[in-house]
Amino acid sequence: MAEIKVGTTIFRRDLSPILTVFRLIAEPGNKFPTYKAGQYVALRRENCRLTKRTALPNGRVQYLPDLDEHGVQRRGPVTHSYSISSAPFETALHGYLEFYVILELDEKGIPGRLTESLFQLDPSADKSLTYFTKIAGEFTAENITKGFENVVMVGTGTGLAPFASMIKQADFDASNGIPARHRFTLFHANRGFNELGYHGEFLHIEREQKIDFVYVPSISRPEKEDYGHASIGKGRANNLLRSVLKMRSKEEEDLDLARSNGADIFESENRGHRAVPAQLPTHHSAELLRDRMPRGSTIVLTCGNPRAMADIETIANANNLRFEKEEW
Repeated sequence: MAEIKVGTTIFRRDLSPILTVFRLIAEPGNKFPTYKAGQYVALRRENCRLTKRTALPNGRVQYLPDLDEHGVQRRGPVTHSYSISSAPFETALHGYLEFYVILELDEKGIPGRLTESLFQLDPSADKSLTYFTKIAGEFTAENITKGFENVVMVGTGTGLAPFASMIKQADFDASNGIPARHRFTLFHANRGFNELGYHGEFLHIEREQKIDFVYVPSISRPEKEDYGHASIGKGRANNLLRSVLKMRSKEEEDLDLARSNGADIFESENRGHRAVPAQLPTHHSAELLRDRMPRGSTIVLTCGNPRAMADIETIANANNLRFEKEEW
């Protein structure tokens, strides 16, 4: 049975106002359990805004502030699981777990209960973070990639975390005489250049080629100056994968579907206008990337935004590629 411990945040690096990387060490006198790249752990903060589940007349569910008798929102513990972005060897050598976390915001701009508190972590002051001693999850390379030579990873936003752990561990193992059994291709997209977590590390691993690894970074909301980064792709990760596999963009397909169904196409057209056309980094060709995805020996793994993952499953199925996603 998992125990509850209180660890200490020893490092935090903000990539943007809503994206951060932080490291957690175990409670004094304890160590984190051993784990496999791709697994997750439950974290908890003790002073979070509490909500209560409320059923609406239309059958939908809404979470409203849980107010006390004075109309003040109650505060208490909130727990959520997060994929570990550090590799097992990093934890074994340095004693920390690392996380790549976004500040979740709802449609009204209200931050998520736990992520709001996580973004208040300060290694010099408010640094305590509760964790559960059980590290779990079946989304590990050794568990889901058996029998596949080619592993294509598609991380949207912080869905990169399990893949960061897997790639760093595979590179470390290869450096220590344990060769990788797979060719790895990683697509990762985030909103801006600064939010491409582990970008420098991935470029280094790709250059060193201790493992067969190709890294395809992209930004979905590029600014004018971002177009000067020829080594960075443009557009969402799912649309980059679509372009490589000679498929139309998701927005183009959605617009055609709306037209064929006789639906109002206004919103579909707007989404199409807002979407950044897929553009690969200049040093990677679509042909090269397609050659790394032969049918029968390729598995596509994804983690991140649920809608993006659903589309990546559609892409994989359309191309007869095995598909697996991270979910719990």
